[in-house]
Amino acid sequence: MPRGSGKVNLVDVARQAGVSLATASRVLNGSTRSVGADLRERVRQAAANLDYSPSAPAQAMARGGTDVVGLVVPDISDPYFSTIAASVVRHAEPHGLIITLASTERRFEREAEYVASLRSQQARGVVLVGSRTTNEEQLEALRAELDAYTAAGGRAAAIGQHILPADTVIVENRSGARALAEELVNLGYRRFAVLAGPSDLLTARDRLAGFREGLRQHGIEVAGRDVINGEFTRDGGYEAASELLERDRAPECVFAVNDVMAVGALSAFRDRGVRLPDELAVAGFDDIASLRDVWPSLTTVRIPLERLGEEALGFLLDEPAERSRTRRFSGEVVVRASTPPVS
Repeated sequence: MPRGSGKVNLVDVARQAGVSLATASRVLNGSTRSVGADLRERVRQAAANLDYSPSAPAQAMARGGTDVVGLVVPDISDPYFSTIAASVVRHAEPHGLIITLASTERRFEREAEYVASLRSQQARGVVLVGSRTTNEEQLEALRAELDAYTAAGGRAAAIGQHILPADTVIVENRSGARALAEELVNLGYRRFAVLAGPSDLLTARDRLAGFREGLRQHGIEVAGRDVINGEFTRDGGYEAASELLERDRAPECVFAVNDVMAVGALSAFRDRGVRLPDELAVAGFDDIASLRDVWPSLTTVRIPLERLGEEALGFLLDEPAERSRTRRFSGEVVVRASTPPVS
């Protein structure tokens, strides 16, 4: 690329110096993170050769940016996400950080837009909460925005699957669902149906896969016609449960892959005259706080939701690492009145 063309960017500098985008940013944008003398000289020489000048906003980001951290969730009305959001806000306050909240309304393409907006505002960090999707185009757009954001000095963390260029808090969805299946079999259940959530949502897929694995260890299979997809919401659970009844299936126990779907399913079964839990058992996943007001009390997999938010924010407060880091949290099966032992 010719000198002075005006088209040189930090990616070009990193490529010519043979270093990562993050390393080039730390050298040229004034980050407090130290870089070895050899690498520093290579980056500076590449920048001189290409006539590259870092932007003032990028330098401000590298020095910590503003006191703002962006928190992006799929649906703030969902107790799963609101609990995590409350934890992030609570743990940010002692550090003088201001949390700005964005809800994508479960439109995954909005995540990349919000990251780009936070970069333009020189926000210090961003926390992305929620499952990843199978849509590769959306994933690539988000990865590109995160790369640009961190190259400019921002910090990124995620809660979900570790498939983004960000430190990630991982929920062990598969093993939690497997443990739930085994516990339900131990309670005497043999015929199951699953309200499986959206088919393109990795969290929903992992929970379905884990549940099936747990049943197979006891020689039990869930037929395809007994797996019903639906939205990851209360209304999605209601509609999926209604469809299950219309299919004239006769399960002993229904597993909804998250608690809000399970709450919707309980309402659908009750509206259609099913006596719960005498005629049908129901289980969920997450142990959201609003379950305290549900009857019958719901068997579920407890996830430490407040810890997820705390750990994700902790990634942003820690010293940055050269490679993205992960922290894993497993679930705990909690048996309640919605799945009484089979007599």
